[in-house]
Amino acid sequence: MKVGIVNDSRMAAEILRRIVTSLPEFTVAWIAYSGEEALTRCAEARPDIVLMDLIMPGIDGVETTRRMMKTTPCVILVVTATTVGNRDMVFEAMGCGALDAVNTPALGSGPGLEGADTLIQKLRTVSRLVVHRESRPRVNASGNDGPPPDDSGFPVVAIGASTGGPQALAETFSHLPAEFPAIVLVVQHVDAHFTPGLAAWLQHYSRMPVAIARHGERLSPGGVWLAGGKENLVYRKGTAFYEAPAADAVHSPSIDALFFSLAQIHLAPRIGVLLSGMGRDGAAGLLAMRKSRALTIAQDEATSVVYGMPKAAAELGAAAEILPLSEVGPRISQAVLGLSPNEGSASLKSLKNEANPQPSRRAVKIPKTTE
Repeated sequence: MKVGIVNDSRMAAEILRRIVTSLPEFTVAWIAYSGEEALTRCAEARPDIVLMDLIMPGIDGVETTRRMMKTTPCVILVVTATTVGNRDMVFEAMGCGALDAVNTPALGSGPGLEGADTLIQKLRTVSRLVVHRESRPRVNASGNDGPPPDDSGFPVVAIGASTGGPQALAETFSHLPAEFPAIVLVVQHVDAHFTPGLAAWLQHYSRMPVAIARHGERLSPGGVWLAGGKENLVYRKGTAFYEAPAADAVHSPSIDALFFSLAQIHLAPRIGVLLSGMGRDGAAGLLAMRKSRALTIAQDEATSVVYGMPKAAAELGAAAEILPLSEVGPRISQAVLGLSPNEGSASLKSLKNEANPQPSRRAVKIPKTTE
């Protein structure tokens, strides 16, 4: 696979070049030392994967990612000096289409490079997503019997997202009220290392508390729970559980696993939502939810950063409704509360300012990309 490297530090770029060329399955397509140069290089020779720096003079990595996904979309892996220190920018970049993030490897006290193994693992993981993104969805691995009926009586909203997901989730949460009488479960394709930071970042945009679900935790309405770690989050009778993924799973945690666990006869509303993302994860599970008479929603093409997962759901007939991102949150509220679409909604900017009086660095524009 061809890899493009974007980094304003020539030393960092050389370290990345050496790591990529040491792997027989990867080659370096080009090296760019600024965002502007990266856009030009990508237009001339689009690689399979781009290693994107964040802090650069001129246009930074977030804006470069946004423009690249709009004009020459490809898999983008953020490589920055500190993912923790640049947390907000990392999630902004992911909202614009970056798939994951990793710290830039550095020269250590020994002969090797600190962080090289992590980068290599990330490269190989995202390369699997490139190869498998057109694969057909799995059937329900739990068999025909399905989970036992849920008698907890709590409405449940299950949301799956991948590339472009953080910003899509933030927009969706901004329309849900603080006393929302439903359990909200989320599977976002992101490394487990970033899940706590993602929960903290999303809290700026949610009136409800946002937390990582714990195994065996009894859930109650009025909160958002994210899948954490690499195991699959599932929901049964008011309780969150984690289950080991299949050995050959491309995505872990899996959106399909969560959706299948909700594809059952239920006393209270079930809503499945599939947002922007690469691949097909969630499409088969959303179809199972629809067949069990749950409301199913997919984000539309025009507002998806990558129209992969929602497209797969649309092709299967899994989505009862296909909506622009701005209407997803209001539709969820309407389904649970019976509100009109405008009641209980708020802008991302207003919620961000409620939580933090400092203005956000930028308003992220949602580009259109068809996988």
